[in-house]
Amino acid sequence: MQMVKRKQIFQVVGGFVILISVWQGIIVAGDYEAALFPGPLQVWEGIVELIRDGTLFTHFQVSLMRFFAGYVSAVIAAVLLGLVLGRLLFLWGIIDPIVQVLRPVSPIAWSPFIVLWFGIGDIPAIVVIFIAAFFPVLLTTVAAVRKVEPAYLKVARNFEIKGFALLRKIIFPAAFPSIANGLHIAVGTAWIFLVSGEMIGTQSGLGYLIVDARNSMRLDLVMAGIVIIGLTGLLLDKLVGILETRIARYRGAR
Repeated sequence: MQMVKRKQIFQVVGGFVILISVWQGIIVAGDYEAALFPGPLQVWEGIVELIRDGTLFTHFQVSLMRFFAGYVSAVIAAVLLGLVLGRLLFLWGIIDPIVQVLRPVSPIAWSPFIVLWFGIGDIPAIVVIFIAAFFPVLLTTVAAVRKVEPAYLKVARNFEIKGFALLRKIIFPAAFPSIANGLHIAVGTAWIFLVSGEMIGTQSGLGYLIVDARNSMRLDLVMAGIVIIGLTGLLLDKLVGILETRIARYRGAR
């Protein structure tokens, strides 16, 4: 186990070393000025500056709050609805074309209506992230429910397990590994569109931080915001993976 962890740490560190080396190499090869394309050192200094004045913590905290509010609510709604629609194939046949029409539409395309309906502040960003996370989880859940082994359902009928108990005890545990893939996809999609949503109708958050730095021509802070967003996305993805593993172990223990 320790060897595996060391190998993973080595891979992560090696990947970042390569990325930073390529980044610095592009600057040197292209002879870019620091004001136009800040290097790793300038960006690090920008991150330290944001940490010292408290700006980074303030915006980061707001973004995480919006993310979890939108993502968790989308996951709950999509999983519950997907479990039901996956069993009601006739109803899903009616709803599926509607979902396929709405799914490709970027959540940002709805932003004019979202701002008109919900005003400015936290709610529009939360709605954007809800839309971004909802469809991947819904489609994955429906597909997972439809692929549940018929033998499990036969056993449930023999024990007269029906209704909500059937969904909770049989269908959800059997479908969870596939649902987890949708949760992973939704994390990345939701985080991307959260930042985009914060660039439109908010006065706080990491997205707003980037826009504000751009307006001030502080490209080092723009790049610092991009780095923080990327690292946070990586950590969120790992967090979902850890939760997925623990839930799987809990199911196995039961």
